[in-house]
Amino acid sequence: MRKDYRRVRVVGTELYFLPVKARIPLKLGRETLTTVICARVKMNVIDTLGNKAEGWGEVPLNASWCWGSWSSSLSMEERIAAMEDLCRQLAEEWPQFIGVGHPLEIGWEFQEKELSGILEDFNSKKRANREPMPRLAALLCNAPFDIALHDAFGNLLQRPIYELYGPDNLRRDLTFFMEPAPDSGVSFKGVFPSNFFISNRREQIRAWHLVGEADLLDSGDISSDTVRDRYPTFLGDWVRNDGLKCLKVKLRGNDSAWDYDRIVQVGRVGIEQGVNWLCADFNGQVAHAEYLSAILDRIRDYHPRIFGMLLHLEQPFSPNLEENPLDVHQVSWRKPLFLDEGAHNWRILRRARQLGWTGLSVKIARSQTSAILAACWACAHGMPLMVSDLSNPMIAQIPHLLLAANFQTLMGVETTAMQFYPEASEPELKVHPGLYSRRYGMVDISSIRGSGFGYRLSEIQRELPPPDKQYGEIN
Repeated sequence: MRKDYRRVRVVGTELYFLPVKARIPLKLGRETLTTVICARVKMNVIDTLGNKAEGWGEVPLNASWCWGSWSSSLSMEERIAAMEDLCRQLAEEWPQFIGVGHPLEIGWEFQEKELSGILEDFNSKKRANREPMPRLAALLCNAPFDIALHDAFGNLLQRPIYELYGPDNLRRDLTFFMEPAPDSGVSFKGVFPSNFFISNRREQIRAWHLVGEADLLDSGDISSDTVRDRYPTFLGDWVRNDGLKCLKVKLRGNDSAWDYDRIVQVGRVGIEQGVNWLCADFNGQVAHAEYLSAILDRIRDYHPRIFGMLLHLEQPFSPNLEENPLDVHQVSWRKPLFLDEGAHNWRILRRARQLGWTGLSVKIARSQTSAILAACWACAHGMPLMVSDLSNPMIAQIPHLLLAANFQTLMGVETTAMQFYPEASEPELKVHPGLYSRRYGMVDISSIRGSGFGYRLSEIQRELPPPDKQYGEIN
């Protein structure tokens, strides 16, 4: 019996830019973040019967992650301005896109067949004779549109979106979207994303706290610039206040003595405060495997307890595996090695697996479509998952946490907006108190309910600015 699959197309978009100021600076490599612009999108869709619905998506335009200073000569302001321009162009492109189907199909087709051409045209015309925007930045600009599409589909069917990734609603199995590694024995025939979800989403999720390069560990780090407000100041204060058990440590990747000392210092604070796990994040700055192996061996020999607390390493090496196909087995047999910035699609994951990478740090900032498909490929090949964020405030936090709630992750979810932008999410906090604060080392997502991503936007008293861009049919 033929199933009557609901198929939609995009008919209108509305784009907003929401500036957010950080309470404390976030140092990432050579850059320090003090503000961020969040791109928020409203998208209208229509199905083949003429039924209409709207959906919303939001991501922070974090240029440090997707277009970092280590690969760019442009200022932060120039990169963000370019990303805003591409968002405006995407607001026009999406309603003109002829794709029809399930949002996973539409999102995949847009990214595979349209986005590359849009980015090439953008770089050749709007950025002629200037530094081109990298693909990761384009994926980030596209993400709020893609997230809004999935939300709209759930709202159209009046069901939570994670109930709509199985064979009853998706007419194509995973063979349409990707191929398994040839040596794996994996088959995607008859397999759908829902096959990789846990049976019931978690309502409480273990939270990872970010220890930035400039974060204060104890009172000896105080300077005249130290921010003293109603939020914790030192790492130990954060651990006690939020009951934290997991700390992600940002490192330099080009100063082995500093990186070693920082891991040891954070590890000692963690041990004193009852922390169980550490993650080391090098932001793709490590040039060769021996650098990391030497640090790990030294920690193992002189601080075995801290070595045991290191659960995994995140993106220490260049994310560009095509230009830098570094064999990393000597590192990954010491500690699990997770790909982050480099994980654009399943082809890169397949190559990373060959080179010795063992896991995937998945981000909603690449889009809901990319996150779902990458997570499925990784799970099918036995690669453990982590869900990491870009300090997602406001409604950007909700799809991010739902991703971690529905997949089996190595250990919870990174969630750090409460460290850097706690007041930005106050309207959302009143409706979702457990999403924007951490208690007993956990976030509580039980307030997320309803169709789509369960934002409950009608209850959130947030006044939006006038839209920056409107295109097509908007309700």
